[in-house]
Amino acid sequence: MEIINLVWTYYLYIPLFNFLIFLYNNYSGYNFGLAVIILTVILRIILLPLSILTEQSKITTAQLRKEVKVIEKDFASDPVQKKLVVRRLLKKKKIRPWAKALALAVQGLILVILYQVFLGGINTEAKLHLIYPGIVSPDFITTKFLWFDVGQRDFFISFLVGVYLFASIRLEHWHREYKLSKKQQIFNLFFPVFCFLALYLLPSVKSIFILTSLIFSSIISLVTIIIQISLKKAQMAKN
Repeated sequence: MEIINLVWTYYLYIPLFNFLIFLYNNYSGYNFGLAVIILTVILRIILLPLSILTEQSKITTAQLRKEVKVIEKDFASDPVQKKLVVRRLLKKKKIRPWAKALALAVQGLILVILYQVFLGGINTEAKLHLIYPGIVSPDFITTKFLWFDVGQRDFFISFLVGVYLFASIRLEHWHREYKLSKKQQIFNLFFPVFCFLALYLLPSVKSIFILTSLIFSSIISLVTIIIQISLKKAQMAKN
C-alpha cells in the first residue's frame, strides 16, 4: 500500500500538479481553467494513436455488422455452420476494444488527480510547497474561468456537458443503418443525465476537462467521416 501511495504521489499527482502550474504561469494568461484545457488537448494529442485505432475499430465494426447479416441469411437453416463462419470472420477482422478502454482509463486517472488538486483548496501551503524549484510559485492561483470558479461546482457547465454528450451519442447513431435495442436507447438517454448529476456534485474543473475531451473526440470523428466520404467518392469515380 505504501508503494502505491508513493507512486501515486511522487510519479503522478505531484508531476501533474507542477505541469499545470507551468501551463498556468506560461501559456494560460494566469487562468487555471485555460491551463486545464491546454492540459486536456496535450493529453488527447498524446493519446491520438489510440483514438485512431478506436475510429478504425468503429469502421470495422460497422462493416462487420453488414457481413454478419449476410451470413445469417445465407446460413439461416444451418445454425452450427453459421456460428463457425461468424467466428472465422471475427478472427479475421482486427477489432481493438482495448484502445478505447486504455484511452478512457488514462483520462479517468487524470480526472482523479485533478480532483485531488482541488481537494482542500488549491491556494494552500500544503499544495504550493509541492511546486518544483525550477517552476515559479505564483502568489495566488486564479481559479475564476468565464462566469464560474473551476474549484467549485457549477450547474450550467455540468448541464452543458450532459447536453453535449447526449447530442454526440444521438449524432453518432443517427447515420447508422442498424436499429438500437431498447436497452441501448435507455442507456443513451440516462447516461448523459447521470454524467450531468455526477459532475454537478464535483468541482467544475472536471466538467471543463470532459467537455474539452468530448469536443476533441468529435473533431476526430468528423475528420474520420470526411475521410470515409472522400474514399467512397474516389472508389465510385474509379468504377
